[in-house]
Amino acid sequence: MDRRRFLLTSLAGVLAAPVAALGQQSVMPVIGFLSARSSGESASHVAFFLRGLNETGYVEGRNVTIDYRWGDGRYDRLPTLASDLTTRRLSVLAAVADPAPQAAKAATRTIPIVFAMNGDPVRDGLVASLNHPGGNATGVTIFGPDAVTKRLQLLVEFVPQAAVIAYVMNRNNPKGEVEMRAAQTAARSLRKEMVVLTAGTERELDEVFANIDRQRVSALLFASEPFYVTRRAQLVALAARHRMPAMFYLREFTEAGGLMAYGNRLTDVYRLVGIYVGRILKGEKPADLPVQQATTFELVINAKTANTLGLTIPPSLLARADQVIE
Repeated sequence: MDRRRFLLTSLAGVLAAPVAALGQQSVMPVIGFLSARSSGESASHVAFFLRGLNETGYVEGRNVTIDYRWGDGRYDRLPTLASDLTTRRLSVLAAVADPAPQAAKAATRTIPIVFAMNGDPVRDGLVASLNHPGGNATGVTIFGPDAVTKRLQLLVEFVPQAAVIAYVMNRNNPKGEVEMRAAQTAARSLRKEMVVLTAGTERELDEVFANIDRQRVSALLFASEPFYVTRRAQLVALAARHRMPAMFYLREFTEAGGLMAYGNRLTDVYRLVGIYVGRILKGEKPADLPVQQATTFELVINAKTANTLGLTIPPSLLARADQVIE
C-alpha cells in the first residue's frame, strides 16, 4: 500500500470511529410505563419509581428512555394502550394500578413485565407462583381484601354510631367484586348494615351522594380504586358537602381533606417497581424474581376534617395513627 493510500485509509478509520461510538451511545433501552391512573395525580408516585430506577444505575433521559401511557381511570382504554406499547421495542414494561397489569399480560408474553397490583397475581394468572413467577411477569402486590376489612374496623371504631355504611365501588373494575365481598363479610361480623353503591364516572359519583340520604347512610367506605384516586378532590368535596365521615385507602385522600385513610404507602410500592425494572435491564429474568408483597401500612387521620364534622378522634386511634394532619 502506498503512503497516500495508507493515509486516506487511516483518516477514514479515524472519522468513522466517533460516528460508530455516537451510534452506540444513542441506543438506549426503552421502558414502557402503563398506568390506569392519570399523569398529573401520579407525579409524586412516579418520582419514587424513578428513584428506584436510579438506585440500579438508570436515569431517565441519560441512559434509559421511558414511554408513558395513562388510562385516566378509563379501563376500556388500557388494552389499546398496552398493545401500542408492545410495538415500541421495549426492554421492559412497568404496569401499575389495576387493571393495567392484566392488560399488559394480555398484550405480550415475551416482553418482561413488572407490575404493581391489588390482589393475588397467581389467581389472576399473572404468575405461576409468588416465589417462582415462571413467566414474563413479576412485581409487587397489595392484598386488598385484608386491608378493606381493617378499614371497616377502623371506620366503625371512629364512628361507632354509624348504623348503615355504604361501600362505594366501581363495577368497571374487573377485580372490584373480590374486595366488595370482603367488605360485606366484615360488616356482618361487626353487625353493621352495608349498602353497596357503584360509581364509575364523575356523574355517578354525584349520584352516589345524592342517594345517601335516602339510603340512611351515616358513613362511607371507598374501594381501593384507581379511578377514585384520580377524582379524589371531587370525592373529598362531596363528602364535606354532605357532612359524611369517609374512609379511604391512600393518604393522598386525607392530604386533600378526607377524614381518614388506611393502606399501603404507594411511594414504597412504586420504588420497588423501579428497582425491579432496573434489575431486569441489567439482565435478570422476571421468572426468577419473586413477587414482593407490600407490607408497610399507614393510618392517617385529618383532625381538621374530624373537627368540622363534629367528631372526636378516639384516643385508641390517635395512639395508632402514623400521622394526624392538623
